[in-house]
Amino acid sequence: MLLIAKRKPTGRLPNLWEFPGGKIEPNETPEACLKRELKEEFDVDVTVGEYLGSNIHAYDFGTIELMAFKAFWEKGDFKLLDHVEIRWVFTHELDQFEFAPADTVFVEQLIGGEIDI
Repeated sequence: MLLIAKRKPTGRLPNLWEFPGGKIEPNETPEACLKRELKEEFDVDVTVGEYLGSNIHAYDFGTIELMAFKAFWEKGDFKLLDHVEIRWVFTHELDQFEFAPADTVFVEQLIGGEIDI
């Protein structure tokens, strides 16, 4: 199953769904960033696994590179510290949600079977 999270109604990309993560800090690896961000956003500990790919997307507020990894929940009760909702979904359910534009590439690849989870 996949974890998706709904952004807050305020700020950038309001009410859109996304695959959780965040900005890499100086001298931080992408894997360490994902581990830190999931702790900050949900108060859970994860093990970061296989790299799945990346997507560079230009928003009106800047260009981002979204990197996707498998991650495995280890411990902690999920708390909504930075989102309004989370869902555990199957790949075939992803088309029922409106995703942030940078995430849609991964949604399409997952639905099309190009990314194996």
